[in-house]
Amino acid sequence: MRHPILVSICAAGVVALSACEKDINSAEMDRKFQGVNVVDESDLNEVMLTVGDPNEAVAYFQRTASENPDRIDVLRGLAISLVRAKRVQEGKVAWAKVVAHEDSNDGDKVQLADTLIRAGDWEQAEKVLDAIPPTFETFKRYRLEAMIADGNEEWKKADSFYEVAVGLTTKPASVLNNWGYSKLARGDLPAAEKLFVEAIRHDEKLFTAKNNLVMARGAQGKYELPVIPMTQVERAELLHTLGLAAIKSGDVKTGKALLREALETHPQHFDAAARALAALEEA
Repeated sequence: MRHPILVSICAAGVVALSACEKDINSAEMDRKFQGVNVVDESDLNEVMLTVGDPNEAVAYFQRTASENPDRIDVLRGLAISLVRAKRVQEGKVAWAKVVAHEDSNDGDKVQLADTLIRAGDWEQAEKVLDAIPPTFETFKRYRLEAMIADGNEEWKKADSFYEVAVGLTTKPASVLNNWGYSKLARGDLPAAEKLFVEAIRHDEKLFTAKNNLVMARGAQGKYELPVIPMTQVERAELLHTLGLAAIKSGDVKTGKALLREALETHPQHFDAAARALAALEEA
């Protein structure tokens, strides 16, 4: 007769124990999920900064910043996303807000200077860079310093900054191209040609450097294409650039021949070369 009572008591004990275990497990799971949420949010921030659509990233970080106005990582994310979305004027304001934050660093100032240059505010960008200690040495800082020195026609400083920047990166193609264009603008054509070749050696897909190289060669009267990697379309476009360079130098006959070769080389209709050739024929 006592067995049913004992069973009932045991059953009640199991239910109570089960309830306690649920409470413990629930609290433990909450703690675990809180940790997971932090990691997930960090991962999501990273995703939005890299592969997300820039305007979607802006909306995400604007929403997150409104909920966490003091978090500098979120403010940085918003500033980066605005610049990626080509909303540079808003990006200036966002980076200024990051720099004003108590946890900001010299890297944030460099980002602000970069955004100011994108917005055409070179003078203010120079002031921001001047306020950064010389001990803060990064590729981006020296690349910007070189660009500003170029704009001020301070050629020795520009060359020095470009040289340092090249030494601070494993991917110097873009800065070598900029340095070459600086030399091209100064009229130092052999030096420009050498730098463009070096840029292409580091990045065979950098068409801007290829086009600049052809411009530098054309300005020296070298009307044959250099031996560099190029696709058929690139070859046609470079012939077009070379033809225009020949015409600009007064060698119209060579220019026409190069434009015709560009038309024959391009796998599709090459409208720019066709227009240039037609204009010359009419003239």
